[in-house]
Amino acid sequence: MKPTAWPSRADEVEHLILNAQLRDELEPFYDESVDCVDFEQMTTETENEFLASLLAWEYAPVLPLSQWFEPELTLAHPDSLDDAELHAALWDALIRMQEKQILLEYSDHLNDRQLYCILYRDILASREKRLDHLGQEMRWRCIDLPDDRDVWLRYYATETERQIWADMHNESLPPAEPCPYPRRLPR
Repeated sequence: MKPTAWPSRADEVEHLILNAQLRDELEPFYDESVDCVDFEQMTTETENEFLASLLAWEYAPVLPLSQWFEPELTLAHPDSLDDAELHAALWDALIRMQEKQILLEYSDHLNDRQLYCILYRDILASREKRLDHLGQEMRWRCIDLPDDRDVWLRYYATETERQIWADMHNESLPPAEPCPYPRRLPR
């Protein structure tokens, strides 16, 4: 078994200096959420990574999702496309979104035109904080719970989830059905 490498004294000093700088820079943004973190359980290096992520969040620009792309991801108006053009444009957009780690969930109850319209009208226009760190995914659910509870119960809920829902709400459930438009979205 290889022994754990301990940071050198110079590395420790560098981590402590960076820690002080990060804490100073975060001071204007300090709130109770920082108090919820037990820094004594972290190494100084891990704490610095955490503090740097907080700082990145604070400084991240709020932009429409369409502007997260270079060139900007713009879609033609849905009414201007026939079904084949719309299908191609939809998959182009989905692949580009996956490259930015924007992932769609619960979309298999929507046909291509419906999903395209949601992208066009809602998702790409949504203003969100853009963080460029790898590993930061954004998941967009194409149903709105509780408004779309029948869709969720019909197509996406497991039998256990359906039973829990029925027990909690004392309601009859819609029949469980397979999704009408199963897709293998880019992941």
